[in-house]
Amino acid sequence: MALWIASDFGKPKEICVVQARVGLRETPKVEDWRPVRILSLMCNAIEEISCCSKCSELTTMFFQDNKLKSLSSEFILSMQKLLVLDLSEQISELTSLQYLDLSNTSIEQLPVGFQELKKLIQLNLTSTHRLRSISEISKVSSLRILKLLKSNVHGDVSSVKELQILEHLQVLTITISTELGLEQILGDQKLANCINGLCIQSFYKKPLNMSLLVSMKNLRMLWLENSHISEINTKCREGGTDLSDLDNPTSPCFTNLLFVHIYGCIGFKDMTWLLFAPNLVYLQIEYSNEVEEIINKEKANNLTGITPFQKLEFLSLTSLPKLESIYWSPLPFPSLWHTSVLECPNLRKLPFDATSVPRLARFTIDMGHGQEITELEWEDEDTKNRLLPLIHLVISSLNTLPLWFLFFSSLSFFHVCYRLA
Repeated sequence: MALWIASDFGKPKEICVVQARVGLRETPKVEDWRPVRILSLMCNAIEEISCCSKCSELTTMFFQDNKLKSLSSEFILSMQKLLVLDLSEQISELTSLQYLDLSNTSIEQLPVGFQELKKLIQLNLTSTHRLRSISEISKVSSLRILKLLKSNVHGDVSSVKELQILEHLQVLTITISTELGLEQILGDQKLANCINGLCIQSFYKKPLNMSLLVSMKNLRMLWLENSHISEINTKCREGGTDLSDLDNPTSPCFTNLLFVHIYGCIGFKDMTWLLFAPNLVYLQIEYSNEVEEIINKEKANNLTGITPFQKLEFLSLTSLPKLESIYWSPLPFPSLWHTSVLECPNLRKLPFDATSVPRLARFTIDMGHGQEITELEWEDEDTKNRLLPLIHLVISSLNTLPLWFLFFSSLSFFHVCYRLA
């Protein structure tokens, strides 16, 4: 229906050509390429694009996840009106290009002539694990959105200098693995305010103090991976004045934070700082052996008036051998639709009572062992009767099917991503 509408209600039919995931090994046969405006050939096995006719009207092309070995210069030069391109080949002649997606590709450097894309507004380099440098990206003067998360380019001295030159940069996602890189970004408040998604990775030389991140006012997605995390400082800075979190419970520091994923971290026993993330939607903590509780009662008692997790939709706790408590009493979870507790042998009680989850029709709980289910302690019989039937025993081994894959395949995750975009 969408294609029919986009092609002027089916006339002409060739305005949109969409043949994704159909096993193509070569470019499909189209009677006349000249009127084609939208072309999607993603997720096929095409090695070469060679079209005899010019695609003079093409504005959007998706070609990711193919086996492209070459791209004819004739084809590139014919696409003078192209605005959106998703592939990883030479693009220097596409001077009108505004959006470029090279995510999940094996590129080692930016395409030849990349600096000529003066009208480029958005560049996605997410998960480019072989990318060595973003040298000369500062010459792409119109760039507003740059996604470097999980790429091989971390926030080192040279890359930060390039980013600081981008006058129009508004949104940045990036991975940082050195103290110096973090200090450089935090030292530039304009750049720190651009950070939308941040991954702290392999941060072991010096413990990361979470309070350092409060200056990233627009931080929405946070990954902490294989790092040493210290207790959060109870001082937040607002308007140049130190404010104590304990004295200002109505002024949380991480107001825009929606997504937190912690994997393989040490140095902290609780995550009480999450009280300062009132809009958190997604929380996943995995393989962090020192975590004993999510919210510490003693620390939280000074924060009167704060009820955590009011917007939380997805909670996943995996392989936390010391975890004993999420919260010391039942909580309301008006938005929660899924909870997963796997390999947490000391967690005996979930923070639910009979009224915690109002929409039971769409709520599920995953647990890894029947023994964990039988040893659960319930707030009362009513709570047990309501929630016990909703528990699913996860048969698959954690080593064969990672939990994040199950979640990322869920349509509900894309709703979260839409809000983060």
